[in-house]
This record gives sequence, structure tokens and C-alpha cells, in this order.
Amino acid sequence: MLVFTADDRYDRSVRHYDSIRAIALGAEADGFDSVWLADHLLYRNPGEPTRGVWENWTVLSALAEATRRVEIGTLVLCNSMRNPAVLAKMATAADEVSHGRVILGIGAGWNEPEYKAFGLPFDHRVDRLEEALQIIGPLLREGHVDFEGKYYSARDCDNLPRGPRPKGPPLMVGGEGPRLIRLAARYADAWNTGYFGKPETMSDRFGKIDEACHDVGRDRGTIGVTAFICLWFPDLVAKKPTFVEHPLTGTAEEIAEAMRGYGRLGVQHIMFQLEPYTQESRQRLTDALKVYRRG
Repeated sequence: MLVFTADDRYDRSVRHYDSIRAIALGAEADGFDSVWLADHLLYRNPGEPTRGVWENWTVLSALAEATRRVEIGTLVLCNSMRNPAVLAKMATAADEVSHGRVILGIGAGWNEPEYKAFGLPFDHRVDRLEEALQIIGPLLREGHVDFEGKYYSARDCDNLPRGPRPKGPPLMVGGEGPRLIRLAARYADAWNTGYFGKPETMSDRFGKIDEACHDVGRDRGTIGVTAFICLWFPDLVAKKPTFVEHPLTGTAEEIAEAMRGYGRLGVQHIMFQLEPYTQESRQRLTDALKVYRRG
């Protein structure tokens, strides 16, 4: 499945909701399968102005109503920004609004300045995520949990009413460390990893999820693998992205072949971060998608 991301992490301009909505509707009309939103509250780096970000779930909920076909996912939610039991309720409600198109992606978080600015706990992030998954998963899938942990509790908690899917929206865990990958193997429907360019740049990751599934006693075939790809157009922005060693570049035909390559690897979703994030780069990705669809 191909996906499109409406992520403004590396774009320093303000993207208002009407623009985000137009991008999502355009992606839907152009044949993309999913729209993904990053989850941040602000970006603050030394020597640079602070940049704000629209709160993820509010925008996602609006897009759930605005769109009709595309899946809508979080790439990925920072766990300790929200109470996990309430988050499960939020995901179920958004799945109802979208008629069953939400994918709940979640991770441990990493951007310490936003945690400090908003008074959120930054300590023991993976421990907190592990407890949260033991609450979120049962509430999504069975509608009930009774859990008491060190960081979270949800005692005799029910997730009612149930949404449009019997097992709720799929749960995806994003992360690169061994412990995060094991959490994905133990609790999630899918695992997200990145950043990549051509398919071969991802080859070593499959061994990690294979090992994690073996460690927790899970059939590897029961968890989906998703990949975040950096697509760079050097003629539109000369500076190479700093967050990926080997970004994907090329013509529409070359990008389409890379899409096929990820499919042959068994990747369930591919998410594109465009550099630069402009109408021209989005059009080039759309052109590549059309080539891909033609086979």
C-alpha cells in the first residue's frame, strides 16, 4: 500500500488547516492510500526561532470528516503527551467519524524541549510506552481493560460505544531501539521504521523485527512492517537532508521502481517525507504513483 504524509516537521513555513485539508483531498483524488500526520507541539533548536505545530489529533479528526477513502494515520503519537485510556477512546471516536479508516501509530517520543515547555514527563519514556500499550491494546480490541502500573492505571475501564471495526483501529508502534521493536512485536499490529531511500537501505531492519518476534513468541507473519522514506529532489533544494544518509532521488520511473521494490520486500505501507515539501515535489510523487499504478 502506498501512502502520503502531510508532515511539516522540516517545513519552516506555517501550513494552515485549509492547506492541510487541500493536500489531503488532493492526495485522495490522486490515488494515494493514506494521509499521515506527525505529532509535535513545538520545535525548538538552539539559535533558531521556536516553531509551532498544530495539535495532531484535532487535525486528524477534522480530516476524518473531510476525506472519504484514504486511511488516516499518526506517524507517530508521542505516548506521554496523552493518557493512554483516553487516547484509546479518542482513536475509537475518530475511527467512527472516518467509518473505519484510522491507524493509531504511537511511539516513545524524543523531542525534549516540547516536553519541558508543556510540563510533560520526559523520563522513562519506553517504560511509560510499555504500560500504555497494555492499556490501549485491550481497550481497542476487546473494549475493556483492568490495569494498574507504575505510571498509568485503568481500573475496570470500558471503551464504549464500540467503533465500526470489531477489533478497533490497527495499532502501530514506531521505533528503532531493540526494546521498542520488541514492544511492537509484543503489542502492535504493525511496526514503523525509517528513514530510508532505495529499498536496499532497509534490508537490515527485517532481521531486527524477525528477532523481536522470535523473542516474544510471535509469528512474524502476523505483524505488518511499514517504512518511512525520504524523497529528495536536489534540483528543488540543493542541501541534502541531514536526517537520512541515503535519501531516495530520481525520475518518476525510478521512484515507481523503488515503490515496487518495497512491495517485493513485503512492506505494508511506505510513507514519504518530501524534501522540499512543495506543490512541485508533491506533483512529482503523484507522477511516480501513476507510473507505479500502471505496473
